[in-house]
Amino acid sequence: MLPPRAGGAGRPPLAALSQVLRLERSRRAGVVFPLQKLERCLAPGVDTAPFRLFQPGLAALQRAEALFTSGRGHPIDYVSSAVRTDHAPPPALPEGHTKKMNFFKVGKYFTLVDMPGYGYRAPQDFVEMVEAYLQERRNLKRTFLLVDGVVGLQKTDHVAVEMLEEFGIPYVMVLTKIDRAARGLLLKNVLEIQEFVKEKTQGCFPQLFLVSSLEFSGVHLLRCFVAHVTGNLPAVEAS
Repeated sequence: MLPPRAGGAGRPPLAALSQVLRLERSRRAGVVFPLQKLERCLAPGVDTAPFRLFQPGLAALQRAEALFTSGRGHPIDYVSSAVRTDHAPPPALPEGHTKKMNFFKVGKYFTLVDMPGYGYRAPQDFVEMVEAYLQERRNLKRTFLLVDGVVGLQKTDHVAVEMLEEFGIPYVMVLTKIDRAARGLLLKNVLEIQEFVKEKTQGCFPQLFLVSSLEFSGVHLLRCFVAHVTGNLPAVEAS
């Protein structure tokens, strides 16, 4: 969920909201609200409330896009916890690359923190670095737990959930790589995770966020949610 780069080089075609708005209505809705696209495949009687808890209108989406676009008077600065600035990673990295906490300051509004992944690729000082940060950072607004949309919740994900629940930290689950999952498999994983969130968690936001960095599906909505929980949207009107 990195900010757009100047000139748009290397950006997905639908990275700009203006491009999304030119799409046919159903296609546009699928890009902005991928979870609602899956909703059409549900059997009668299935609770659809968790699919539509956060449904912002166009004005909120545009405000969020502006926040995530670097410009004069609104810089998006990269700050790394590494000792030297040349340790800063390039925009596209293989999974498991992040070994330090990387900070992205979005103007004067909020800071995004990219943390190392947990599990077998986690750095040796993961506990001292990440858990300490999560417990001690009093102005932390929300934690985003990335889950592979193809395979669903794994053992390492459950460990992360247990940690966040133990610390009492509000968090959100984000399903990634949704472009790689067949619709039936993705729907199965979504329903299973929704049931898990409902029955086994207290601090998790009930709505999942589905994203694809390749197609940019769901990214505009997720950015809008970030802007919302950090207090940078005066009001979120439903679309």
